[in-house]
Amino acid sequence: MTVQLLLALVPIALLIALGWWLRQRAFLSEHFWPQAERLGYYILLPALFLHGLASAQLDGVPVAAMVTTLIVSLLVVSALLVLLRHRLPVGDAAFTSVFQGGVRFNNYVGASVAVGLFGAQGIALAAVATATIVPTVNILCVLVFARYGSIQSPSLLHLLRHLFTNPLVVGCFIGIVLHVSGLGMPAGIGPALKALGQASLPLGLLCVGAALDFSTLRSWLRPVAIASVAKFLVLPLATLAACRVFGLQGPAAIAALMFQALPTASSSYIMARQLGGDAPLMAGIIATQTVLAALALPLAVMAALA
Repeated sequence: MTVQLLLALVPIALLIALGWWLRQRAFLSEHFWPQAERLGYYILLPALFLHGLASAQLDGVPVAAMVTTLIVSLLVVSALLVLLRHRLPVGDAAFTSVFQGGVRFNNYVGASVAVGLFGAQGIALAAVATATIVPTVNILCVLVFARYGSIQSPSLLHLLRHLFTNPLVVGCFIGIVLHVSGLGMPAGIGPALKALGQASLPLGLLCVGAALDFSTLRSWLRPVAIASVAKFLVLPLATLAACRVFGLQGPAAIAALMFQALPTASSSYIMARQLGGDAPLMAGIIATQTVLAALALPLAVMAALA
């Protein structure tokens, strides 16, 4: 399994490196990358998860145990970060970036690795993980911004709107409804959504590479290190413990642990700008964690197999 993971990571690393190279060489217009990210986030990735959940064979997937494992581990690590807030050598705005770096995940990398490891089942596992983690971390992050961000605290209505209009949440919800109702994918629509979903992974990984910016890293070594320890050590350990407690095993356990060891999402930078966080620090955390994930992901899988 470890060899399979390493082989699955090779094309991911190559696509990320290609995206970085294309951005550095200005091969494409600067206006291309924000539009590509928007297309992937609002259309392509939701299509992948919608189709994956609607057509998934979840009979052998312990959905309840997987969902519980992911939520409990996220809540434990989030509570730990908040409790340690006053002991961390960062300001309030910087703490919001550290928090995001400790709990958010990159959907593109996760879905790509899951498909590389488990094929069609990987899409179903990735969709279940996404449907669980995305709402959870969005609620947690918005609450942290409400407390520590420099912009006025968002209202409950704003929080609910932010959650229920999230394209990934919407895509997963529709996919779950189609699956549970037995309707499945309507004739003619399924192939179109499948094609859109397949396009999401290479485009998304190119965008991940294009977003890498190491220029601010040296100024933020300590908070970047704190966020990365939380993401790649504390959260996977909490997830591993939750797997043992809730009896989660097999591919579902590997997927759960892998998703919790993913680098933080590039969309964290946008949230930091919009809600009064430390955007330059967030950029440094994203760049560093994207590189560190090449080591963290194999270690997480080996821990799940132990």
